[in-house]
Amino acid sequence: MNLAENIRLAFRVISVNKLRTSLTLLIIAFGIAALIGILTSTEGIRIKMLTSFSEMGSNTFGIKNEGVIRRRGGPHRRRDEENPPITLAQAQSFSKTFSYPSVVSISVVASTTATIQFQSKRTNPNVKIFGADENYLKVSGQSVVAGRNFSRTEVMNGSDVILLGKDVVAKIFQPFDTAVGKMVSVGSRKYKVVGLLGTKGASQIATDNQAIIPVLNARYAFPGENPSYIINVMVDDARELDLAIEEATGIMRAIRKLKPGEEDNFSIAKSERLAEQILDQLTYVKVATVVIGVLTLIGAGIGLMNIMLVSVNERTREIGISKALGATRKAIRIQFLTEAIVICQLGGILGIVMGIGIGNLAGYFLGTGFLFPYGWVSGGFVFTFLVGLAAGIYPALKAGDLNPVEALRYE
Repeated sequence: MNLAENIRLAFRVISVNKLRTSLTLLIIAFGIAALIGILTSTEGIRIKMLTSFSEMGSNTFGIKNEGVIRRRGGPHRRRDEENPPITLAQAQSFSKTFSYPSVVSISVVASTTATIQFQSKRTNPNVKIFGADENYLKVSGQSVVAGRNFSRTEVMNGSDVILLGKDVVAKIFQPFDTAVGKMVSVGSRKYKVVGLLGTKGASQIATDNQAIIPVLNARYAFPGENPSYIINVMVDDARELDLAIEEATGIMRAIRKLKPGEEDNFSIAKSERLAEQILDQLTYVKVATVVIGVLTLIGAGIGLMNIMLVSVNERTREIGISKALGATRKAIRIQFLTEAIVICQLGGILGIVMGIGIGNLAGYFLGTGFLFPYGWVSGGFVFTFLVGLAAGIYPALKAGDLNPVEALRYE
């Protein structure tokens, strides 16, 4: 009996035991669908994140006071201290001194608990207020969808103007209202809305529940105890990013009055470094998904083995007749192995179709387009084949070893 005949016989057996076979087939399908669906979704998230960071620019780096420095606290002792804040004067000095072809922006997190009010409506006290200059939007990859950005004059004068994020506008303005040109209150100060920010979504690095005011205005409106300013730099040529960072490091060391041999008391981070950190977290999701999918398929394989063993018992007389007519032990074994593999492959095909559909729902909402994970689809076919093979070996051996005389007398 050739392979084609074995496959036809497998489909005939499947059609006879529809309910029992369908349940096992669905278990396999759901396991593959979960595996392919989540992996396709995470790939869409990864592409979206890479796109977002490319919009920010792979030619961007930031200078902050993050990290610690080690100082001697006594004989043979060292103590860790937080890096001192970057002052506005230091940030402005860097902006004037840094001569590398680039765009430099100065910003500060003025508040994370601000309340913005328009007439009788107000936000929750969780709005993030940034103080920034006119270059901030370009360097951070944000845009203005209505109105305009700050002018250089407004930044220099610390004018009472503000840019609002999408979530803030939704909370204090009615739908279809024009927010640009209106006056809003931030604490006790009045600000004129000059622009609305494009959506950034919610993540570790972006939020729509934000507002931006000129950096000098933030200094007086939210004085704080000792705020640390952030310097973001976008160089003209991404290939020269490392050279620009070297020059920036030297300038900051001079501004911070560090002596040769002293550790940097500031940190410089490329924008791609944060992307790599977040993408690493997606790797854990993928690993967990693979483990869950494999366990599900192993469970489905055990169920399939049980079905095949029941099938051997139900078809004992059939096996006896086949052997009496000349069927060899090998032919019987191949027949049962083929049935198990066909069931698994049908479940795998159904699961792959479902998984690609589920996974691309995330791609649709993220705007990443249609994704087809060729590697995982191929892996799904191979793995379901192996599950079918493993589940069918024992029943096939048992069927092939049946004594034809006893099988013919079986009731």
